This record gives sequence, structure tokens and C-alpha cells, in this order.
Amino acid sequence: MPDTWAPVARSAITVPGPRSVVDGWEVSTRRSSAALRLSDASPLAKVSVRADADGALADAFGVRFRSSRRRDGVLVIGSGPGEWLLVGGVGTAHQIAGQVCGLVAGDFVSVVDVTHGRALMRLTGSDASRALSKVCAVDLSDAVTPEGAAFRSSVAKVTTDVIRDDAGGGAGEPSYLLHCERSSGQYLFKCLLDAGKEFGIEPEGPGLDSTGAR
Repeated sequence: MPDTWAPVARSAITVPGPRSVVDGWEVSTRRSSAALRLSDASPLAKVSVRADADGALADAFGVRFRSSRRRDGVLVIGSGPGEWLLVGGVGTAHQIAGQVCGLVAGDFVSVVDVTHGRALMRLTGSDASRALSKVCAVDLSDAVTPEGAAFRSSVAKVTTDVIRDDAGGGAGEPSYLLHCERSSGQYLFKCLLDAGKEFGIEPEGPGLDSTGAR
């Protein structure tokens, strides 16, 4: 028996199925081949950044409010005026924070690791927008919210950051990341499963690369 034990992190979201410890997180290893899938992506690193909306950091990111793009393997999301959410691989929050600070040495920037305080989930499939539209009043058509679009809205009465982040960068299946307070994570997950029932939705455990995909 080992003398010491490594801490194990747990998501606020419980996904049915066998469980395993991967990269320090206890996660479900359930996988699904359903046409519409909802996965827990909470173990991914999540870093909240605030700075001048028109300052040097905004120029360095190249991402403005209501948009997103990948930069060096990290998804940079313009979640508000002068506010960004950075999503990266499991355990990389400290590295991401250091890279942000290195971009604008001398400028005032707020950088906070919110990985364990927030929930993140991914809804993927050809009917993803139809299922999401049942609990979100935003127009999810390609013309209004195309690949890369980001917005903050009420989803099942929960304030949620929603990011259109299609598998394959727009060449594959429609996919949405949904980011909310940890305390609302399980509730929102269940609401999305309920909204997707008519489309044959199935839950699955997390993909643990920087995209949250399998």
C-alpha cells in the first residue's frame, strides 16, 4: 500500500457508466455512438481573463466579444467585453495563465483558474441546434450563430456561455460547448438530456484533449 495518495478531482456532473481516474480526474469511461451526444468536459482547464477590451491583450488574442478561435491548442473565447475564457488540455491551467501574462508584460490583466469552480459540457450531433433551441431562445441558425460564435444567454434558466465549436473546425458535426457555474452543472446536464430525448441523445464521459471531443 502506498504511503501517500494523490488527490482525485471530481466533476459536478455525474455520467452513468464505469468510472476511472484519468489525469487526476475521476471520470465516466462510457462512450456512445448515438447521433446526438452530451459529454462532460469539466476536467478541461478553464482560465478566466479580464483586460482592456481594446488593449494589447485583445490584439494578441485576436478574439473579440461573441467570437472564438484556437490559439496554440487553446480555445480562446470572447465571453464578454474585455473578458475571455481560455479552454485547454487537462492540467494546463497554470501553463495557460503564464502564457497570458507573458503576452502583455506591464499591462493590468486579471487571470483566474476557474477549472474546479465551473462546469463544462459538449453537445454534439446533427440535431444539436434543434435540441439546444428547446431550452435557449437565441437563434442558432448558421447565419446568426455560425462556427466560432460565442454568446452568454439563459439556457434552461441557467446563465451559460455557449460556444459553437464544430467537430473538425466546421467540417464535421455541429457541436456546442456550454459553460456554467459548477453548482448548476448537473441540473443543466439533465435539462439538455431531457431536451434531446426525441433525437435519441445519449450521455458519455469526457474527451480529455483540448477540444473536449472524443
